[in-house]
Amino acid sequence: MAESRVVTVPVVVELDEDGVWCAHAQLRPGVGAHGEGDTEEAALEDLREALTALIEEFGVPRELSITVAA
Repeated sequence: MAESRVVTVPVVVELDEDGVWCAHAQLRPGVGAHGEGDTEEAALEDLREALTALIEEFGVPRELSITVAA
């Protein structure tokens, strides 16, 4: 069985001019995914499925966590 791992990817969600929710994320430079749906939640679920497929194909991206004062 494969080991489970949580991968956090920043996303952009927006409502387009046709009333469709669109979600976008970049897994690594040149490798990104898009999702869409009738609701923000549906667009995020579509994006989640696309990102899962990309990670299965290209592997887990390298990560770096930093803490900044905001």
